[in-house]
Amino acid sequence: MAKRILVVDDSKAVRESVSYVLDQAGYEIVQAVDGADAITKLDGTHFDLVVTDVNMPNMDGIELTASIRALDAYKFTPVVVLTTESQQSKMSAGKEAGATGWIVKPFNSDKLLQVVKRLAG
Repeated sequence: MAKRILVVDDSKAVRESVSYVLDQAGYEIVQAVDGADAITKLDGTHFDLVVTDVNMPNMDGIELTASIRALDAYKFTPVVVLTTESQQSKMSAGKEAGATGWIVKPFNSDKLLQVVKRLAG
């Protein structure tokens, strides 16, 4: 059975490119347009990993990560933050919220797959 990954980004282009790379590697992908949309997708469905942007409308990736950690069903689900933010303060906030990993955009497909395989199997 394919591992299921939730990809959260307000940029359709980024969502599509991340989804394409992961789909080609055999993962099952569910997309969300922002953190609020992602929360609606976390309805008890099992996810092996969440990949989220930081800067999004409605609910940003750091708030989303904290919200995921607050849900019993997902508190141990790995969360990878994919962002243009490389500032230490944002990284610290992400880690405090419970982010498992951090990839700076523009991302390299091989690097993304390496991180995903390590965290989701």
